[in-house]
Amino acid sequence: MKDQEMLEAAFEQFNTVSSQLIDAYRQLEVQVNVLNAQLDEANNQLRKQRDENAELAERLGMLLEALPAGVVELSPDGVVVAQNPAAQSLLDGEHVGQGWATVVGRWEHAELDGTYILPYQGGERRLALQYQDLPASGGRIVLLHDVSRLHHLTVELAHQQKLAAMGGMAASLAHQLRTPLATAMLYTANLKQEGLRPEDRARFVDKSLARMKALEGLIQNMLGFVRGQTSALEVLDVDVLVEDVAAVLIPQCHERGMIWDCHKQLPSAITVMADRKALQGALVNLLENAMHFSPEGGRIGLLVGLQGNQVHFRVEDDGIGLGGADPARLFEPFFTTRPGGTGLGLSIVKKVADELSGSVTGGDRQQGGAFFELSLPCLGGEMAHD
Repeated sequence: MKDQEMLEAAFEQFNTVSSQLIDAYRQLEVQVNVLNAQLDEANNQLRKQRDENAELAERLGMLLEALPAGVVELSPDGVVVAQNPAAQSLLDGEHVGQGWATVVGRWEHAELDGTYILPYQGGERRLALQYQDLPASGGRIVLLHDVSRLHHLTVELAHQQKLAAMGGMAASLAHQLRTPLATAMLYTANLKQEGLRPEDRARFVDKSLARMKALEGLIQNMLGFVRGQTSALEVLDVDVLVEDVAAVLIPQCHERGMIWDCHKQLPSAITVMADRKALQGALVNLLENAMHFSPEGGRIGLLVGLQGNQVHFRVEDDGIGLGGADPARLFEPFFTTRPGGTGLGLSIVKKVADELSGSVTGGDRQQGGAFFELSLPCLGGEMAHD
Protein backbone atom coordinates (compact mmCIF):
# COMPACT_ATOMS: atom_id res chain seq x y z
CA MET A 1 0.00 0.00 0.00
CA LYS A 2 2.84 2.28 0.77
CA ASP A 3 4.52 1.58 -2.56
CA GLN A 4 1.30 2.39 -4.41
CA GLU A 5 1.04 5.74 -2.69
CA MET A 6 4.62 6.55 -3.63
CA LEU A 7 3.98 5.54 -7.20
CA GLU A 8 0.87 7.67 -7.38
CA ALA A 9 2.80 10.61 -5.93
CA ALA A 10 5.54 10.12 -8.52
CA PHE A 11 2.96 10.04 -11.33
CA GLU A 12 1.32 13.17 -9.97
CA GLN A 13 4.65 14.96 -9.84
CA PHE A 14 5.46 13.77 -13.37
CA ASN A 15 2.15 15.09 -14.62
CA THR A 16 2.81 18.44 -12.96
CA VAL A 17 6.28 18.70 -14.50
CA SER A 18 4.92 17.62 -17.89
CA SER A 19 2.22 20.27 -17.68
CA GLN A 20 4.85 22.89 -16.87
CA LEU A 21 7.01 21.72 -19.78
CA ILE A 22 4.06 21.92 -22.13
CA ASP A 23 3.28 25.46 -20.96
CA ALA A 24 6.95 26.47 -21.36
CA TYR A 25 7.02 24.94 -24.84
CA ARG A 26 3.90 26.84 -25.83
CA GLN A 27 5.38 30.10 -24.52
CA LEU A 28 8.60 29.34 -26.37
CA GLU A 29 6.64 28.58 -29.50
CA VAL A 30 4.85 31.95 -29.20
CA GLN A 31 8.17 33.74 -28.74
CA VAL A 32 9.63 31.89 -31.74
CA ASN A 33 6.65 32.97 -33.84
CA VAL A 34 7.12 36.59 -32.68
CA LEU A 35 10.84 36.44 -33.44
CA ASN A 36 10.15 34.87 -36.82
CA ALA A 37 7.75 37.70 -37.60
CA GLN A 38 10.30 40.28 -36.50
CA LEU A 39 12.99 38.53 -38.54
CA ASP A 40 10.73 38.50 -41.60
CA GLU A 41 10.07 42.21 -41.11
CA ALA A 42 13.80 42.90 -40.73
CA ASN A 43 14.53 40.83 -43.83
CA ASN A 44 11.89 42.73 -45.73
CA GLN A 45 13.42 46.04 -44.62
CA LEU A 46 16.89 44.84 -45.61
CA ARG A 47 15.65 43.68 -49.00
CA LYS A 48 13.87 47.03 -49.48
CA GLN A 49 17.00 48.95 -48.45
CA ARG A 50 19.13 46.74 -50.69
CA ASP A 51 16.83 47.43 -53.63
CA GLU A 52 16.86 51.15 -52.87
CA ASN A 53 20.65 51.14 -52.61
CA ALA A 54 20.91 49.25 -55.86
CA GLU A 55 18.57 51.74 -57.51
CA LEU A 56 20.55 54.66 -56.05
CA ALA A 57 23.83 53.09 -57.17
CA GLU A 58 22.37 52.63 -60.63
CA ARG A 59 21.24 56.26 -60.76
CA LEU A 60 24.61 57.48 -59.49
CA GLY A 61 26.35 55.31 -62.03
CA MET A 62 24.22 56.71 -64.84
CA LEU A 63 24.79 60.22 -63.50
CA LEU A 64 28.55 59.73 -63.43
CA GLU A 65 28.40 58.30 -66.94
CA ALA A 66 26.45 61.32 -68.23
CA LEU A 67 28.14 63.99 -66.07
CA PRO A 68 30.07 66.45 -68.28
CA ALA A 69 32.51 67.15 -65.43
CA GLY A 70 35.26 64.64 -64.83
CA VAL A 71 35.23 62.61 -61.62
CA VAL A 72 38.29 60.72 -60.38
CA GLU A 73 38.32 58.57 -57.24
CA LEU A 74 41.59 58.31 -55.34
CA SER A 75 42.65 55.75 -52.77
CA PRO A 76 44.04 56.86 -49.38
CA ASP A 77 47.56 56.66 -50.82
CA GLY A 78 46.67 58.83 -53.82
CA VAL A 79 46.28 56.15 -56.51
CA VAL A 80 43.53 56.50 -59.13
CA VAL A 81 40.84 53.92 -58.31
CA ALA A 82 38.18 54.88 -60.83
CA GLN A 83 37.25 57.61 -63.29
CA ASN A 84 34.11 58.40 -65.22
CA PRO A 85 33.99 58.71 -69.03
CA ALA A 86 34.20 62.50 -68.86
CA ALA A 87 37.42 62.27 -66.85
CA GLN A 88 38.79 59.75 -69.31
CA SER A 89 38.00 62.15 -72.16
CA LEU A 90 39.42 65.21 -70.36
CA LEU A 91 42.58 63.36 -69.34
CA ASP A 92 42.89 61.80 -72.78
CA GLY A 93 43.11 58.21 -71.53
CA GLU A 94 42.72 55.73 -68.68
CA HIS A 95 44.76 56.42 -65.54
CA VAL A 96 43.45 53.78 -63.12
CA GLY A 97 46.30 52.39 -61.03
CA GLN A 98 48.52 55.45 -61.54
CA GLY A 99 49.54 57.89 -58.84
CA TRP A 100 47.52 61.09 -59.09
CA ALA A 101 50.53 63.24 -58.19
CA THR A 102 52.38 61.73 -61.16
CA VAL A 103 49.45 62.44 -63.48
CA VAL A 104 49.13 66.08 -62.34
CA GLY A 105 52.91 66.52 -62.41
CA ARG A 106 52.86 66.22 -66.20
CA TRP A 107 50.68 69.33 -66.56
CA GLU A 108 51.63 72.99 -66.56
CA HIS A 109 50.19 74.93 -63.63
CA ALA A 110 48.94 78.47 -64.35
CA GLU A 111 49.68 80.43 -61.18
CA LEU A 112 47.46 83.36 -62.21
CA ASP A 113 44.13 81.50 -62.06
CA GLY A 114 45.17 78.16 -60.50
CA THR A 115 44.20 76.11 -63.57
CA TYR A 116 46.18 73.33 -65.23
CA ILE A 117 47.17 73.38 -68.90
CA LEU A 118 47.12 70.10 -70.86
CA PRO A 119 48.20 69.63 -74.48
CA TYR A 120 45.19 68.73 -76.61
CA GLN A 121 44.91 68.14 -80.37
CA GLY A 122 47.65 70.56 -81.34
CA GLY A 123 46.46 73.11 -78.83
CA GLU A 124 45.85 73.17 -75.11
CA ARG A 125 43.05 72.48 -72.65
CA ARG A 126 42.60 74.17 -69.28
CA LEU A 127 41.25 72.26 -66.30
CA ALA A 128 40.16 73.47 -62.88
CA LEU A 129 40.46 70.87 -60.09
CA GLN A 130 38.37 70.52 -56.93
CA TYR A 131 39.08 67.99 -54.18
CA GLN A 132 36.59 66.38 -51.78
CA ASP A 133 37.63 64.05 -48.95
CA LEU A 134 35.91 60.69 -48.40
CA PRO A 135 36.04 60.21 -44.60
CA ALA A 136 34.73 56.63 -44.66
CA SER A 137 37.41 55.24 -46.97
CA GLY A 138 40.12 57.82 -46.38
CA GLY A 139 40.34 58.55 -50.10
CA ARG A 140 39.38 61.60 -52.11
CA ILE A 141 37.23 62.60 -55.06
CA VAL A 142 38.68 64.92 -57.70
CA LEU A 143 36.29 67.00 -59.81
CA LEU A 144 37.69 68.17 -63.15
CA HIS A 145 36.10 71.13 -64.95
CA ASP A 146 37.04 72.12 -68.48
CA VAL A 147 37.40 75.92 -68.33
CA SER A 148 39.07 76.32 -71.73
CA ARG A 149 36.09 78.13 -73.21
CA LEU A 150 35.74 80.37 -70.16
CA HIS A 151 39.45 81.23 -70.31
CA HIS A 152 39.18 82.02 -74.02
CA LEU A 153 36.18 84.28 -73.41
CA THR A 154 37.98 86.02 -70.54
CA VAL A 155 41.02 86.70 -72.72
CA GLU A 156 38.77 87.88 -75.55
CA LEU A 157 36.85 90.18 -73.18
CA ALA A 158 40.09 91.67 -71.85
CA HIS A 159 41.22 92.23 -75.45
CA GLN A 160 37.93 93.91 -76.36
CA GLN A 161 38.09 96.10 -73.26
CA LYS A 162 41.62 97.09 -74.17
CA LEU A 163 40.53 97.98 -77.70
CA ALA A 164 37.59 99.96 -76.33
CA ALA A 165 39.89 101.81 -73.93
CA MET A 166 42.32 102.55 -76.75
CA GLY A 167 39.44 103.80 -78.90
CA GLY A 168 38.20 106.06 -76.12
CA MET A 169 41.73 107.28 -75.49
CA ALA A 170 42.26 108.00 -79.19
CA ALA A 171 38.96 109.90 -79.40
CA SER A 172 39.79 111.92 -76.28
CA LEU A 173 43.30 112.66 -77.57
CA ALA A 174 41.89 113.82 -80.91
CA HIS A 175 39.50 116.10 -79.02
CA GLN A 176 42.34 117.49 -76.92
CA LEU A 177 44.53 118.09 -79.99
CA ARG A 178 41.82 119.71 -82.07
CA THR A 179 41.38 122.95 -80.09
CA PRO A 180 45.05 124.06 -79.84
CA LEU A 181 45.67 122.90 -83.41
CA ALA A 182 42.71 124.91 -84.76
CA THR A 183 43.88 127.95 -82.80
CA ALA A 184 47.44 127.61 -84.14
CA MET A 185 46.08 127.29 -87.69
CA LEU A 186 43.98 130.44 -87.19
CA TYR A 187 46.96 132.46 -85.96
CA THR A 188 49.12 131.09 -88.77
CA ALA A 189 46.49 131.99 -91.36
CA ASN A 190 46.56 135.59 -90.15
CA LEU A 191 50.21 135.78 -91.20
CA LYS A 192 49.06 135.74 -94.84
CA GLN A 193 47.28 139.06 -94.50
CA GLU A 194 48.74 141.80 -96.72
CA GLY A 195 50.06 144.87 -95.04
CA LEU A 196 50.36 143.18 -91.65
CA ARG A 197 52.35 145.29 -89.25
CA PRO A 198 55.57 143.70 -87.92
CA GLU A 199 54.36 143.87 -84.31
CA ASP A 200 51.09 142.12 -85.27
CA ARG A 201 53.01 139.51 -87.24
CA ALA A 202 55.26 138.89 -84.21
CA ARG A 203 52.20 138.64 -81.97
CA PHE A 204 50.55 136.04 -84.24
CA VAL A 205 53.82 134.10 -84.43
CA ASP A 206 54.13 134.08 -80.64
CA LYS A 207 50.54 132.92 -80.19
CA SER A 208 50.95 130.25 -82.84
CA LEU A 209 54.18 129.03 -81.19
CA ALA A 210 52.43 128.99 -77.82
CA ARG A 211 49.70 126.73 -79.23
CA MET A 212 52.35 124.52 -80.86
CA LYS A 213 54.13 124.20 -77.51
CA ALA A 214 50.83 123.28 -75.89
CA LEU A 215 50.45 120.55 -78.51
CA GLU A 216 53.98 119.35 -77.83
CA GLY A 217 53.30 119.26 -74.08
CA LEU A 218 50.12 117.28 -74.63
CA ILE A 219 51.92 114.75 -76.81
CA GLN A 220 54.75 114.45 -74.28
CA ASN A 221 52.22 113.83 -71.52
CA MET A 222 50.52 111.23 -73.68
CA LEU A 223 53.81 109.46 -74.34
CA GLY A 224 54.64 109.58 -70.65
CA PHE A 225 51.30 108.01 -69.79
CA VAL A 226 51.55 105.28 -72.45
CA ARG A 227 55.10 104.36 -71.48
CA GLY A 228 54.15 104.66 -67.85
CA GLN A 229 57.16 102.84 -66.43
CA THR A 230 60.17 104.08 -64.55
CA SER A 231 63.52 103.10 -65.95
CA ALA A 232 66.74 104.21 -64.25
CA LEU A 233 65.96 103.38 -60.63
CA GLU A 234 68.36 104.79 -58.07
CA VAL A 235 68.51 105.55 -54.38
CA LEU A 236 67.19 109.08 -53.86
CA ASP A 237 67.57 111.24 -50.76
CA VAL A 238 64.12 112.65 -49.97
CA ASP A 239 65.56 115.96 -48.68
CA VAL A 240 67.48 116.52 -51.93
CA LEU A 241 64.44 115.53 -53.96
CA VAL A 242 62.23 118.05 -52.16
CA GLU A 243 64.85 120.80 -52.64
CA ASP A 244 64.95 120.10 -56.39
CA VAL A 245 61.15 120.27 -56.58
CA ALA A 246 61.12 123.51 -54.57
CA ALA A 247 63.65 125.05 -56.97
CA VAL A 248 61.17 124.49 -59.80
CA LEU A 249 58.02 125.62 -57.96
CA ILE A 250 59.18 128.62 -55.90
CA PRO A 251 59.75 130.89 -58.95
CA GLN A 252 56.32 129.94 -60.32
CA CYS A 253 54.68 130.72 -56.97
CA HIS A 254 56.37 134.13 -56.80
CA GLU A 255 55.35 134.90 -60.37
CA ARG A 256 51.70 134.13 -59.57
CA GLY A 257 51.72 135.80 -56.16
CA MET A 258 51.26 132.54 -54.24
CA ILE A 259 52.72 131.38 -50.95
CA TRP A 260 55.11 128.40 -51.01
CA ASP A 261 54.71 126.44 -47.76
CA CYS A 262 56.97 123.39 -47.45
CA HIS A 263 57.37 121.36 -44.24
CA LYS A 264 59.49 118.22 -43.79
CA GLN A 265 58.82 116.05 -40.75
CA LEU A 266 61.47 113.39 -41.18
CA PRO A 267 63.31 111.86 -38.19
CA SER A 268 66.53 111.32 -40.16
CA ALA A 269 67.89 110.95 -43.68
CA ILE A 270 65.25 109.02 -45.63
CA THR A 271 65.81 107.47 -49.04
CA VAL A 272 63.54 105.94 -51.68
CA MET A 273 64.25 103.77 -54.72
CA ALA A 274 62.91 105.62 -57.74
CA ASP A 275 63.57 107.15 -61.13
CA ARG A 276 64.66 110.71 -60.28
CA LYS A 277 63.14 112.36 -63.34
CA ALA A 278 59.85 110.43 -63.12
CA LEU A 279 59.33 111.02 -59.38
CA GLN A 280 60.30 114.69 -59.55
CA GLY A 281 57.95 115.10 -62.52
CA ALA A 282 55.11 113.46 -60.60
CA LEU A 283 55.55 115.83 -57.63
CA VAL A 284 55.81 118.85 -59.91
CA ASN A 285 52.66 117.67 -61.68
CA LEU A 286 50.74 117.59 -58.39
CA LEU A 287 52.03 121.00 -57.32
CA GLU A 288 51.36 122.68 -60.67
CA ASN A 289 47.88 121.19 -60.63
CA ALA A 290 47.34 122.75 -57.19
CA MET A 291 48.57 126.11 -58.51
CA HIS A 292 46.06 126.07 -61.37
CA PHE A 293 43.17 125.75 -58.91
CA SER A 294 44.44 128.27 -56.34
CA PRO A 295 43.61 131.97 -56.34
CA GLU A 296 46.24 134.70 -56.34
CA GLY A 297 47.79 134.92 -52.89
CA GLY A 298 46.76 131.34 -52.12
CA ARG A 299 48.92 128.81 -50.32
CA ILE A 300 50.61 125.88 -52.02
CA GLY A 301 51.63 123.36 -49.38
CA LEU A 302 54.00 120.42 -49.54
CA LEU A 303 54.16 118.29 -46.39
CA VAL A 304 56.66 115.44 -46.29
CA GLY A 305 56.38 112.90 -43.48
CA LEU A 306 57.10 109.31 -42.53
CA GLN A 307 54.64 106.75 -41.25
CA GLY A 308 55.83 103.20 -40.77
CA ASN A 309 57.93 102.39 -43.80
CA GLN A 310 56.08 104.81 -46.09
CA VAL A 311 57.14 108.31 -47.10
CA HIS A 312 54.13 110.59 -47.68
CA PHE A 313 54.26 113.63 -49.99
CA ARG A 314 51.09 115.62 -49.32
CA VAL A 315 50.23 118.51 -51.66
CA GLU A 316 47.58 121.01 -50.49
CA ASP A 317 45.98 124.10 -52.00
CA ASP A 318 43.44 126.79 -51.10
CA GLY A 319 41.43 126.38 -54.28
CA ILE A 320 37.84 125.34 -54.94
CA GLY A 321 38.40 121.67 -54.13
CA LEU A 322 37.24 118.79 -56.27
CA GLY A 323 33.87 120.35 -56.94
CA GLY A 324 31.98 117.11 -56.29
CA ALA A 325 34.14 115.07 -58.69
CA ASP A 326 34.63 111.40 -57.83
CA PRO A 327 38.17 111.12 -56.34
CA ALA A 328 38.63 107.71 -57.98
CA ARG A 329 38.01 109.17 -61.46
CA LEU A 330 40.62 111.89 -61.07
CA PHE A 331 43.35 109.43 -62.06
CA GLU A 332 41.58 108.22 -65.20
CA PRO A 333 43.26 109.36 -68.44
CA PHE A 334 41.65 112.44 -70.02
CA PHE A 335 39.36 113.07 -67.06
CA THR A 336 39.81 116.67 -65.92
CA THR A 337 37.88 119.34 -64.03
CA ARG A 338 40.16 122.17 -65.22
CA PRO A 339 39.27 124.11 -68.37
CA GLY A 340 42.04 123.56 -70.88
CA GLY A 341 43.46 120.64 -68.91
CA THR A 342 44.59 117.47 -70.68
CA GLY A 343 43.49 115.03 -67.99
CA LEU A 344 46.84 113.21 -68.19
CA GLY A 345 48.83 114.80 -65.35
CA LEU A 346 47.24 112.84 -62.51
CA SER A 347 47.19 109.67 -64.65
CA ILE A 348 50.95 109.95 -65.07
CA VAL A 349 51.35 110.46 -61.31
CA LYS A 350 49.37 107.27 -60.66
CA LYS A 351 51.47 105.36 -63.20
CA VAL A 352 54.65 106.44 -61.43
CA ALA A 353 53.21 105.52 -58.03
CA ASP A 354 52.15 102.08 -59.24
CA GLU A 355 55.54 101.39 -60.81
CA LEU A 356 57.28 102.29 -57.54
CA SER A 357 54.94 100.09 -55.44
CA GLY A 358 53.34 103.18 -53.98
CA SER A 359 49.93 104.83 -54.08
CA VAL A 360 48.29 108.20 -54.67
CA THR A 361 45.02 109.51 -53.27
CA GLY A 362 43.13 112.77 -53.40
CA GLY A 363 40.17 114.56 -51.85
CA ASP A 364 38.76 117.75 -50.38
CA ARG A 365 40.26 119.38 -47.29
CA GLN A 366 38.05 120.32 -44.36
CA GLN A 367 39.56 123.83 -44.37
CA GLY A 368 38.78 124.21 -48.08
CA GLY A 369 40.75 123.34 -51.16
CA ALA A 370 42.02 119.95 -52.20
CA PHE A 371 44.85 117.60 -51.29
CA PHE A 372 46.77 114.86 -53.07
CA GLU A 373 49.05 112.45 -51.26
CA LEU A 374 51.75 110.36 -52.92
CA SER A 375 53.07 107.51 -50.73
CA LEU A 376 56.19 105.46 -51.47
CA PRO A 377 58.09 102.75 -49.55
CA CYS A 378 61.31 104.09 -48.03
CA LEU A 379 64.67 102.35 -47.87
CA GLY A 380 66.58 103.87 -44.97
CA GLY A 381 66.43 106.05 -41.92
CA GLU A 382 64.75 105.68 -38.57
CA MET A 383 61.24 104.27 -38.94
CA ALA A 384 58.47 106.32 -37.44
CA HIS A 385 56.02 104.69 -35.11
CA ASP A 386 52.31 104.80 -35.83
